[in-house]
Amino acid sequence: MSRDPYEVLGVERNASAADIQKAYRKLAKKLHPDLNPGNVKAEEEFKEVASAYGLLGDADKRKRFDNGEIDASGAERAPQQYYRDYAGAGPGANPYANESAYADFMDDETLASILRGARRRQAAGRDIHYHLPVDFLTAVNGGTARVGLPDGATLDVNIPAGAREGQILRLRGKGEPGFGGGPPGDGLVELEVRPHPFFAREGDDIHLTLPISLAEAVLGGEVKVPTPTGAVSMKVPRGANSGGKLRLKGKGAARPDGSRGDEYVTLKVMLPEKSDPELESFVTNWAAGKAQNPRAGMEA
Repeated sequence: MSRDPYEVLGVERNASAADIQKAYRKLAKKLHPDLNPGNVKAEEEFKEVASAYGLLGDADKRKRFDNGEIDASGAERAPQQYYRDYAGAGPGANPYANESAYADFMDDETLASILRGARRRQAAGRDIHYHLPVDFLTAVNGGTARVGLPDGATLDVNIPAGAREGQILRLRGKGEPGFGGGPPGDGLVELEVRPHPFFAREGDDIHLTLPISLAEAVLGGEVKVPTPTGAVSMKVPRGANSGGKLRLKGKGAARPDGSRGDEYVTLKVMLPEKSDPELESFVTNWAAGKAQNPRAGMEA
């Protein structure tokens, strides 16, 4: 018998949809099979957490569970109302005798018809929710990532170019089996985009801080700049300063229409790591440099 899904996720019965999603994400990150290779216990707990979220994460299914219409596994509960008026009836009593409002309704022919209908009834399987971490560049450019299924198998998921944090991909037929020959549910894969060591994303644009040498800042020149699709050459203008921003058009995240956002490169002037006597001598005798006040206007 499946455990109470509220207990599995560790939330109160009056928890909000956001609280339920937050609890699921926390447990999924802890128990995901990719992070616990060979840990059978963690895999079983992950399946239980995914199943619980599949029920409570669906507003309609949660309502039906709270109303007692389905159980913790999502299966229909047997109807009980036909017998409630006969509690305490003596041995041999006919619960369908004309002693209540249900009597005429529940004659033998009607009961047989209901039973036949129950045998024919089909129901789609429940959707299963998955949590899938993907690399930053895979999300930006598109690619594949592997997700673990509840039965222990794995599936390579196509990640669309330009995928975003929290985006949900639907895997048709990868949910729980249907009932009575009904279709299986779907797999709902929620993406978590891992951070990149030097790229950051804002909408469809990519941002990068690029260190440049003092010579490159003063004299300008061509430099190599990383982009999500590979390094390109970029011209640094003479007299560049830290904080200066340059744009590489079309080097951002991919869009569904095939176009791309832009990449914005913020310059950061870096002095030599080791002391340079020649540079120190020049600055010591550089009158214009001594006269410069980059903090003008900041005095209190």
